[in-house]
Amino acid sequence: MNKILYGGDYNPEQWPPETWREDMRLLGMAGIDILTINVFSWAALQPSENEYNFSVLDAIIETISAAGMKICLATGTATHPAWMARKYPEVLRVNSDGSKRKFGGRQNSCPNSPRYRSYSALLARKLAERYGKLDNLIAWHISNEYSGYCYCETCEKAFRTWLMRKYQTIEALNEAWNTHFWGHTYYDWDDIVIPGHLSEEWGGNRSTCQIQSIDFRRFNSDSLLDCYLAEAKVLKELTPHIPVTTNMMGTFWDLDYQKWGKKLDFISWDNYPSPGTPYTRIAMNHALMRGCGDGKPFFLMEQTPSVTNWQPYNSLKRPGVMRLWSYQALAHGSDTVMFFQMRRSRGCCEKFHGAVIDHYGNENTRVFRETAALGAELKKLGDSFSGSRLESPAAVLFDWDNWWASSLSAGPTVNMNYPEEVFRFYDALARHNISVDVIGIDTPLDTYKILCAPILYMIKPGFADKLKAFVERGGIVVTTYFSGMANEHDAVTLEGYPGELRSLCGLWVEETDALPTDQLNRLVCSTGLLADSPLAGTWKTDLLCDIIHTEGAQTIAHYGDDFYAGTPALCRNHYGKGQVWYFGSRPEMPFLDRFIAVICGECGIEPVFPPQHGIEATRRIKGEKEYIFVLNHDKTETTVVIPFDCRDLLTDKQFAPGDCCSLPVTGVLILEKG
Repeated sequence: MNKILYGGDYNPEQWPPETWREDMRLLGMAGIDILTINVFSWAALQPSENEYNFSVLDAIIETISAAGMKICLATGTATHPAWMARKYPEVLRVNSDGSKRKFGGRQNSCPNSPRYRSYSALLARKLAERYGKLDNLIAWHISNEYSGYCYCETCEKAFRTWLMRKYQTIEALNEAWNTHFWGHTYYDWDDIVIPGHLSEEWGGNRSTCQIQSIDFRRFNSDSLLDCYLAEAKVLKELTPHIPVTTNMMGTFWDLDYQKWGKKLDFISWDNYPSPGTPYTRIAMNHALMRGCGDGKPFFLMEQTPSVTNWQPYNSLKRPGVMRLWSYQALAHGSDTVMFFQMRRSRGCCEKFHGAVIDHYGNENTRVFRETAALGAELKKLGDSFSGSRLESPAAVLFDWDNWWASSLSAGPTVNMNYPEEVFRFYDALARHNISVDVIGIDTPLDTYKILCAPILYMIKPGFADKLKAFVERGGIVVTTYFSGMANEHDAVTLEGYPGELRSLCGLWVEETDALPTDQLNRLVCSTGLLADSPLAGTWKTDLLCDIIHTEGAQTIAHYGDDFYAGTPALCRNHYGKGQVWYFGSRPEMPFLDRFIAVICGECGIEPVFPPQHGIEATRRIKGEKEYIFVLNHDKTETTVVIPFDCRDLLTDKQFAPGDCCSLPVTGVLILEKG
């Protein structure tokens, strides 16, 4: 690629051919150079079981190719055609309450239906055979936003097979699932049912047998991944030179994207924050998706140029926000800026979702002007930083198994939100302009100085040893309440909490108190060790309070209230050349901000750019070049001080150390150092 790709989803099958020609004119004016097509066209391509018709898609591809645009070609398999549901109703999903779905919606195909898998793979084959040699085809896009669950008999049988592979014997499953509880012992594999509203689950994500529910979610994620892999196998066989992907959705409950990421040629994802979402929360999603792809550049596959259609209040993106959030994606590792959608639909549920071309269908709209202006800037930037990576000294751990396990747990509090607990630590690091990765259990730790692993409830085999080796080498681990509680089978440790982390943390947790929403405790840091520290003082704390006994760890702060007042609340344990910090309760953010500054200072981590309220900064590295992105998310114009020699790629302005630069609201700098 010789520039950042710019484009997105295009659905010309909804419009007559004369509209396509006008679209090419308008999209060319906007600088659009890549279109994702055929996302929901299975019904048009295969109108009956033995009939295929590619005439419309042929014409669409000819039109796009004549306009000189690149193509990301979707397989269209997110929605099966109506004839398939009528003739083979087993392809339809079953709900958790046992009711059979009818034709409609999307992602309504049973992921374990042999019929669905066979026909979807066959369609992928026909597409590859017909279009695989196109010069402008640069990527395959399988299905669309995989999601959801199916509770049908086919899936139930497949779940049993999955469990047989995992546990080998029914005795081993009974042991792992602790089925002596409530007399749940299974005598035969056929006794096992999918956990749902007819069996183990109730009230959303509550379950009487958490490990059964966790295993079902693991199985469901694997089942949908198998659907992806069935199509990908065909595409790779026929077009090995064309990379294959599907679009993911950040912190999305249904699928273990870290497992998926290993199977995709590149990560692509859809970014749809609410208008009030903190910029650091958007950044964490970018970092999470980047981490699922081993830190390599990713595709921002979808965002809205103006407004979503599905949130409770669908506010417009204010002027400049689309540009700002587009550059934020680039700042965090994207090599594309892409939208859903190119032209607004006339009907159905996405008719009021934003688009580059509005219903009025011309260039005289604010959104089109902003889109065209960004297109011109991306053309000027060329391939300056495309293909580059971010290098981070700090990481935050995110793990789907821990999310599922902590959320499905019956206790200790309904207020625990795993992604938001992880975000607190990401937020504190990112607002200091510390470059931070979001990583999984399998990610090597060699390049990091700090690892924050909150709510590390489930300790998988070998991970405690991995953490010990990291700390022994000099790393800093930060963990919290509700950590080290259980193994990968959700069996609670009998070694004393935090289980395998007990010697690493140098403490034992005897009990945990859950605080209601309106109740607080106090974190008191006031004696000797921290008398002159920025952490000294009394701070609010909430959510949970671990009652801790130290076993070598230092007490850095104690509780101020309740019967456990005066007992340890924050501890530090030296281990090898490094240290482990353990938060027994959730501190208010001002304390966490200061804490992050302290530990970053101790291990010599410098910010990418001087920290300043509302100013985000990241660094992308390409060979000997460094590119510092500086983005103003504040609501006012802000002056920043440039700390190094550099050139702004957007304006060609040169800066020397100490120069001041006025950054307008939603303003962006891309500073090439040296």
